[in-house]
Amino acid sequence: MIELYYWTTPNGHKITIFLEEAGLDYKIFPVNISKGEQFNPDFLKISPNNRIPAIRDLAPEDGAGPLSVFESGAILEYLADKSGKFLPKAPRPRFKVLEWLYWQMGGLGPMAGQNHHFVQYAPERIPYAMERYVKETGRLYGVLNKQLDGRKYIAGAYSIADMACYPWIVPYERQQQKLEDFPHLRAWFQRMAARPAVKRAYEKAREINTAATVSEESRAVLFGQSAR
Repeated sequence: MIELYYWTTPNGHKITIFLEEAGLDYKIFPVNISKGEQFNPDFLKISPNNRIPAIRDLAPEDGAGPLSVFESGAILEYLADKSGKFLPKAPRPRFKVLEWLYWQMGGLGPMAGQNHHFVQYAPERIPYAMERYVKETGRLYGVLNKQLDGRKYIAGAYSIADMACYPWIVPYERQQQKLEDFPHLRAWFQRMAARPAVKRAYEKAREINTAATVSEESRAVLFGQSAR
């Protein structure tokens, strides 16, 4: 059994997609980040960065009791190794997948996240910041589009790299991107959206979060954090 501490964000969707694809037994524990539930002391024990997602594996291979993992990329790698699915064992294909997983973690996610913030949520419109992150998002779409030329999935075979990237492309319109500008990416995006496990993952999200909006109160929780 995998306990998944989750909210309906791109990083959260990565893990539900994997769990649905792999058919692992799991239970979702919603962590409503708009209400500050990520600061619950029990949650911080397994996710000290106060971010979702996080997991607890109640039956890890070492048999030494529950094992917790935070950070979505680490969770995907852990679950792939645990299940033996969606991450090759041979070095060359394995590291091709990991290259693109880390590319998403270090590039696509952070840049699209800043895009979302300055275009959608910032209390004041800062043209320089908006242009900076919209353009960088577009550049990254271009990188992914080139990688997908002649490939069905990002690293060839379907993998955790696809699961990591897809949720960050779903809000492309909010990121001020046009998929028709990236034909190989668009074909992949449509292929991903049609997968039954991906559909199930997003249906779970709709069941859990029926009010996916940011209010002034939730804005202070999400964007007003300091070291204290």
